[in-house]
Amino acid sequence: MRGYASWDDRHATMKSSSIFRENPEKTERWMVTNMWRLTPLLVSSLCITIFFTVVYHQNPFKSISDRNFLSLQPQIDPECDLFKGHWVRDKRGSLYTNSSCSTIPDSKNCFKHGRQDRDFLFWRWKPDGCDLPRFNPKAFLGLVRGKKMNFIGDSVARNHMESLLCLLSTEETPKDIYTDGEDRNRIWYFPNHDFTLSTSWTKFLVSEQERVDGNKKGTGVFDLDIGKIDEKWFKDLPNTDIAIVSAAHWFFRPIFIHRGDETVGCIYCNSPNMTQITPEEGFKLVYSALFKHILECEKCKEDLVTVLRTISPAHFENGTWDTGGACSRTNPFGESQIDLQSNEMKIRTAQIKQLEGVTKRHKKAKQFAVLDVTKVMLMRPDGHPNGNWGNKWMKGYNDCVHWCLPGPVDAWSEFLMAIIRRFS
Repeated sequence: MRGYASWDDRHATMKSSSIFRENPEKTERWMVTNMWRLTPLLVSSLCITIFFTVVYHQNPFKSISDRNFLSLQPQIDPECDLFKGHWVRDKRGSLYTNSSCSTIPDSKNCFKHGRQDRDFLFWRWKPDGCDLPRFNPKAFLGLVRGKKMNFIGDSVARNHMESLLCLLSTEETPKDIYTDGEDRNRIWYFPNHDFTLSTSWTKFLVSEQERVDGNKKGTGVFDLDIGKIDEKWFKDLPNTDIAIVSAAHWFFRPIFIHRGDETVGCIYCNSPNMTQITPEEGFKLVYSALFKHILECEKCKEDLVTVLRTISPAHFENGTWDTGGACSRTNPFGESQIDLQSNEMKIRTAQIKQLEGVTKRHKKAKQFAVLDVTKVMLMRPDGHPNGNWGNKWMKGYNDCVHWCLPGPVDAWSEFLMAIIRRFS
């Protein structure tokens, strides 16, 4: 076992380091006066200590080893479009398995519930014109040292967080420090890197209320107020360094959209004298409001990074989720096999345009980025649980919305790491 100095020695070293850091001129005078008293070995040790405490004190978020390690990581051309490319074979497979990651939720543990094929694990995303590095948990944790990252959105946002949690757990075992009563909101902490990873549940990002019937049971019809944000997640935004926002699949139901006392219109409703709007138009209204609320957040950190993750496509075939639809494919699609005019692509474009429009008009310095997974994941009909999700309350129904863990959703964290590096 490696030996350690006594507590008195360590305490003296920390105390002197603090003095050096706070008063470099005093440090220099002390060295000139007392250098002759020190042995050569101690002189060398002292010089090294001073160099690292004074020179590297500038960045409290990254340790020396992190800085050296990160400098060796491959750089990505900032002009490269990470989201334009194709899936290629990769014999290495996933960084983790459903056995090695203990935090995989039961509904995403596809192999536990009978999935037999493994081929869908042996693909990686290759952008045209550059290479997207394989996810490196050590490098990622170095980038986010001392920071708080929150995934804000619905169950697919949670799916992404759970994927990232498994990837990072190959480097450091996190502590599960909070879950609410419904297991909607979770907080994990990586003590060695002082990094907090959390998820905040919200169906629509903005304020919402479900209508109830005479028995006070939910009807599945919602009222949204784009003039108000959903405070359940927004109240924690001032403490957040990196926010990944996304919400999509709850929008495909009857929804009345309001702006304060004004009713703007409704989605999937047949109410008389009511303006009918498409889901795409609904996304425009909600996401425009979302980005406006974030930009006007006075208590938020000036260097808050907000990442929009675009809509993640479902792959139901031969029916919808409640009419026998399934997703039984075992290989990716090529670009020629996907519909670039699909509703998902239209919604994806609406999301991005709202972000671009709001940020161009707003002078306040905030940092935004797009994690554009829509087209990437349209090519992965093979990555969903399908019938292998173990839901005893919904037997006979297939899950073609969420993603198996491990699975192609792990690529989202490779994109996320590339985005964070550009802001570092």
